Amino acid sequence: MSEEEAYPESAISSWSGFVYQGKVALYHCLKLIEGGEQDFELQLDSTDDFAIYKDGELKSSHQVKAKVGKYRSAYQGALEKSAAISGDRIQGTKRFFHISVEISDTKDYTAPNKEVVKFYDYNGKKYCGLGEIEPISKELVKRICQSWNGSVVSSENSLNLNYCLLSERISSKAIEIHKKNQVDGLSEDEAAYKYRISSMEILDDLLNKDPYKDIGHYSSELRKDLYEHLEVTLDDLLPSMSDAQYERARNLFDHLQELSSSELQRLCQMIKPSENFSKIQQMDIERYSELIKSFCVDPIFNGLPHYRDQEKKFYLPTAISLVSENESKRCTEHLRRQLSENRNLISILFEYNNLIAAYAPRSFKVDSRITEGDEFDPQNTKDNRGDRITKLLSVSVLTIADAESKLNA
Repeated sequence: MSEEEAYPESAISSWSGFVYQGKVALYHCLKLIEGGEQDFELQLDSTDDFAIYKDGELKSSHQVKAKVGKYRSAYQGALEKSAAISGDRIQGTKRFFHISVEISDTKDYTAPNKEVVKFYDYNGKKYCGLGEIEPISKELVKRICQSWNGSVVSSENSLNLNYCLLSERISSKAIEIHKKNQVDGLSEDEAAYKYRISSMEILDDLLNKDPYKDIGHYSSELRKDLYEHLEVTLDDLLPSMSDAQYERARNLFDHLQELSSSELQRLCQMIKPSENFSKIQQMDIERYSELIKSFCVDPIFNGLPHYRDQEKKFYLPTAISLVSENESKRCTEHLRRQLSENRNLISILFEYNNLIAAYAPRSFKVDSRITEGDEFDPQNTKDNRGDRITKLLSVSVLTIADAESKLNA
């Protein structure tokens, strides 16, 4: 047997269903922890879509299918694959089948080899929709925090942040597996088989890490929301997307996982530069990712996703959406106010001063005078500027057509 054949065939190359699969895997891990299970490991995309190991032995294998169809017949091939005796899936292995839509028949599947595949039970239901898995997982988070250390999740916002932290653990491991394959040279199958998440890592995130102490907690929320939007977009639009559009969406997904918390905060600010960053809205996420997917050239994924013309000028995609001249005028006013108050934004715009609007009736410029050093020194105030030098900061907000014209020149 060759080195490549020594590990189960991996599903790394198939990205469709990735986010839903990760949510289901997290839910099952939380169920195990609530039930008192400890010292197990979660394996992604190897023995099955995900699998649980303990003391080096496979305890259960799980196949996840999102939005495949409404009839059991659509799942027949997947059920047969789940029942197969292969690698660590030996006779008697517990096998579970997860689906996101209700189907006509969810009786256990018994294969000719006598192995049984059970449709996973979600609080009395044999399916769990894309919009349902997160709320029931958060309920588990609440109960685990209460039972393990007596703490109560104090607010919905706190619960969201805790859940984002756990989701990041799953996503980070999947991206790490990609890196082990693409950068470090491990085969897909070996990387997926060996690199797992321990239950103690999940518990540590849940009980011992305060997301409010992490400067990137809102940034992590942005990353999760973007993941989910890209998942839905690819699921719905894949048949009509070109290879280039799919590759851009996929590369954006991977790039987000590599960004540090500080870089993510910069990205959050630049998605909507006319506003002081707090939380990115879902519509802004959709506009931003759609612009990158459909733009005429591939973005440069280095730090903030951007474009560069022949004169080495930088262009940043944004979610700015203006439907009238009045909105363009208000956007100008908002940007000027941000440039007088938001030093983080100033430092970015001195480097990237061409912004591509998701939609605008025309291109326009915003000029503002900045006191030298303000963008770097948090101690500067309007009262102590004295005779310090001011300089002009000119920011262009471009329509997609104008930006494409400049980049194609």
